[in-house]
Amino acid sequence: MTMSAARGICSLALIGQLLGGCAQTADIPPAGAENGDQSCCPADYSYMVFFDWNSTAINDESRGIIADAVTMFRAIGASTIVLSGHADRSGPAGYNLVLSRKRAEAVKALVTALGIAAGRVVTIGKGERWPQVPTQDGVRDPQNRRVEFVFE
Repeated sequence: MTMSAARGICSLALIGQLLGGCAQTADIPPAGAENGDQSCCPADYSYMVFFDWNSTAINDESRGIIADAVTMFRAIGASTIVLSGHADRSGPAGYNLVLSRKRAEAVKALVTALGIAAGRVVTIGKGERWPQVPTQDGVRDPQNRRVEFVFE
């Protein structure tokens, strides 16, 4: 999924939330669908930002996605943002684990700068263990260099 696609899904969810309903973005039937009730449904409020190779720098497009995520976090009243950092398989596993943690921390710094208390943001480094695109060792893949947001 591209950054624009990730933003589109989340914007759809935000629009639904603001209109008093919610937009379904997961393969889960809407709550009450068995009775014909379509007033609200489970929504997937996940966000993702991507990084250049061997970098923790946040680009302008990612800044916009992070701002959207913070807006949604506030709108839905979640208590915690979990930021999971990832790396591709182009470097040693230990290095990639540290890099993934640094990516999550870089996103946390921006989230807190946007007004979310640091104690409400959890960071996790997952290294290269859970690629979005499976690759062989040593392969650079931009989809695997990411930080994923989950609201709890």
